[in-house]
Amino acid sequence: MRGEAAMGRTIPSWHIIVEQEITRLSRFKQFLGPEDRLVFDDLLSQCKLYAAEAGVLASPVKEVPLLLSMIFAQHKKLIELEKRINHPSSDVRGRLAVSSGSPCIFAMGS
Repeated sequence: MRGEAAMGRTIPSWHIIVEQEITRLSRFKQFLGPEDRLVFDDLLSQCKLYAAEAGVLASPVKEVPLLLSMIFAQHKKLIELEKRINHPSSDVRGRLAVSSGSPCIFAMGS
């Protein structure tokens, strides 16, 4: 109706934006080999894992929180691997890394 204020649009939740961006990035995945697709899926899963944390950034560029989530997860995995190298133990050898809440797709050498 004329004269009435139009209802504002609801801003989608960060989880919805993450899903939309992952769908958009899946075009890249189509051109990867099978092994690289697993790596790419693992990378994108980091966006979901840290969605709540990334959502508080309120960045006007939606790729920034996504990339920060990926970089953070990779850095966390790197620190875990450094700990394993600097403090080797026989019970760690051959296990899958479960850092960052997502299983690493590569097992350590046995």
